[in-house]
Amino acid sequence: MAVQKLRIEVLREECIGDGACCDDAPGTFEITAENFACVKKVITDDPETILRAARACPTDAIVVIDEESMEQLVPSK
Repeated sequence: MAVQKLRIEVLREECIGDGACCDDAPGTFEITAENFACVKKVITDDPETILRAARACPTDAIVVIDEESMEQLVPSK
């Protein structure tokens, strides 16, 4: 089974720096000095962990797209 390729973006204007994403997927997200979440350059979490973390965002500031199908997975449309 192929590993799902994800495009992950944090919408800075929506992010409140809650840190839920970092708690759920510390291998993908970190909080910047400006108190906003961002995606790390090297991602070590599996796709399910990333999706769970994105869904935990209280402001839907994390957008996750399946790169193969171009379907937006989080937030749900």
